[in-house]
Amino acid sequence: MAAKAKGLGRGLGSLIKEDITVNADTTPSNDKVYSVDINKITPNKEQPRRTFDDSSLDELAESIKQIGIIQPITAKKTGDYYVIIAGERRWRAARKAGITEIPVIVKNDLSDLEALEIALIENIQREDLNPLEEALTYKKFSEEFNLNQEAIADKVGKSRAAVANSMRLLNLDKRVQTFLTENRLSSGHCRALLGITDNDKQFETAEHIIEEGLSVRETEELVRAVNEAATEEEKPRSSAIKDPVRSRIYHNIEKDLKSILGTKVNIKNLKNNKGKILIEFYSDEELDRIVGMMKRMQ
Repeated sequence: MAAKAKGLGRGLGSLIKEDITVNADTTPSNDKVYSVDINKITPNKEQPRRTFDDSSLDELAESIKQIGIIQPITAKKTGDYYVIIAGERRWRAARKAGITEIPVIVKNDLSDLEALEIALIENIQREDLNPLEEALTYKKFSEEFNLNQEAIADKVGKSRAAVANSMRLLNLDKRVQTFLTENRLSSGHCRALLGITDNDKQFETAEHIIEEGLSVRETEELVRAVNEAATEEEKPRSSAIKDPVRSRIYHNIEKDLKSILGTKVNIKNLKNNKGKILIEFYSDEELDRIVGMMKRMQ
């Protein structure tokens, strides 16, 4: 009989009916807890979670050093290795803590779909997934297991609308998706941004939201304003600037004013060398900021 596993946690030893370190020759029984060499455990490439906060892992590693691993990870034996179904964060922290063996509940009778369900539900319950990771997992359910949104919702205990709204986030511009994973924008902000179909405008609007610290409601108003402005730009204008030289001059002036004021500026040429300058703003606070800047220029 092998030596007792290190760092298994107080009282956990009583759960391990066969106090052994499993190896390549061991055929573990289903649903039992074993002490497994940490180097024989490998992450699951289908794991929904892709990002792990280093500071949070360090805190968990320190806790494991002090009291051990309280809750075993769940894994399925494949060949000589144990593929993690649930508990990758604990496994990563145990490695940081220098633990050589960790407790594993063996689940060899699970299908790939059932294993993915367990991994997803554990992460959702712990609120470990960022919104994009959750959306990507729902997409995997749909594409690889041919499940519709209603079936996915039943499996994860959410409404069909919640699943649908989550999956819509995958339609965001990739740069905006990065803002979401970095927590610079919320899911509410991003769902509002989906109202802008032009990727560059969507990204520019997202940057503006972050810079101004806009709320979700203010973002919804901003998206409406952006779309209304785009509609106006698409209309044929009798007042369009036809002189290419003058057009370039006005374009450069627009760029300079945009740089100074920090918002979109449009110069409209009417007739007889007369025109008007349109300065856009998207909230009362932004209007106050622009007016304050113009006053300081006097």
